[in-house]
Amino acid sequence: MNHPNSKVWVSELNARPEIRGAFPRTRVRFYDTTLRDGEQTVGVVLSPQQKLQIARKLDELGVSRIEAGFPRVSPEDAEAIQLMQAANLKAELWGFSRAVKGDVEELVRLGLRASVIEAPASDLKLKAYGMTRDEVLRRVVDAVAFAKRNKITVAFFPVDGTRAALDFLKEMYLAVLEAGAGEVVVVDTIGACGPEAVELLVREVCNWVGPSVPVHFHGHNDFGMATACAIAAVRAGASWIQGTINGMGERAGNADISEIALALRCLYDVPVDFDLTKVREVSEVVSKASGYTLDAWKPLVGENLFVRESGAVASQFHIPEAIEPYSSELVNARRRIVLGKKSGLDSVDLKGKELGIAIASDQRATVLAAVKKRAIAKRGLLTDQEFRQIVQDIAAVPS
Repeated sequence: MNHPNSKVWVSELNARPEIRGAFPRTRVRFYDTTLRDGEQTVGVVLSPQQKLQIARKLDELGVSRIEAGFPRVSPEDAEAIQLMQAANLKAELWGFSRAVKGDVEELVRLGLRASVIEAPASDLKLKAYGMTRDEVLRRVVDAVAFAKRNKITVAFFPVDGTRAALDFLKEMYLAVLEAGAGEVVVVDTIGACGPEAVELLVREVCNWVGPSVPVHFHGHNDFGMATACAIAAVRAGASWIQGTINGMGERAGNADISEIALALRCLYDVPVDFDLTKVREVSEVVSKASGYTLDAWKPLVGENLFVRESGAVASQFHIPEAIEPYSSELVNARRRIVLGKKSGLDSVDLKGKELGIAIASDQRATVLAAVKKRAIAKRGLLTDQEFRQIVQDIAAVPS
């Protein structure tokens, strides 16, 4: 495909006008909620100092807004926010608040100038909270108006909005805009929408609120479709995507902003505020701070993405575009060969060259057989030292 970026090798079908032409050419920006929604991952507790470290990394990544925490319910979040405020980050710091005056007062105390304000929107959520539509509407209008009087920029966040009655959802959006909210979020709280439904709803919301009101999308990954849903939201007119690093979050996690940035840029040529070369570093920092490991095959950040064991693939290793959809350089990763049960003669040659080991042509097959035998015995990959030892042992045997 004749992609504007020579490090991207995706299908030419992506460039067809009926596909690419459906996407706006406006820049998409990211609102990161790793420090709030991401910390809701079961068992994860981030200290204020860890949150500051992550915030600095998010800032380097190019994230435009960082949701710094929910200070009314967490003194540790309030401390973390103060640390971030003193760090002179380029990214905007946002708070999180319920439609409760006390929550907004805590934002005012801390000097936060922007926040999402949430309220339940679906009848299911209202029933769970024991609230009526009239009651929640009154609460959210009062909270937004109070925030506005205190010069706080508000993005309204209707919880479970994708399962709300459309007439009531529209009423909520229009009421909060009249009360002083500046932006709105389409919230798929439990990942209940497919991409087509997200596109339909986001387009509808964009029509309701008009072109001057920025629309966000906040999705979850319960059906493994959070990235696809975020892409659909952009196609429908969303200019902000909310999500987390590594897709961490409650249940199946949030939308992974790094995956979304990669897909928008590489598949659809949509401009994004995101430095892909720093993603893997940021991913590792968040993973270590959170105390969990990532799948080795996870898109963009998995450790195996540019590692080749299969002999059939190793034979094509010299032409990266034959075996990869984008260059390792795009995400600052290292390509390498590893040796195991599935290795071939080309794998042995490439590993020998990498390590500066000369292997006689008549010994290649013997070395490969020994590599496979060793890998099967240990049920894993060989270390470089094990490979060196095999070559040395075979070379020492008189022919």
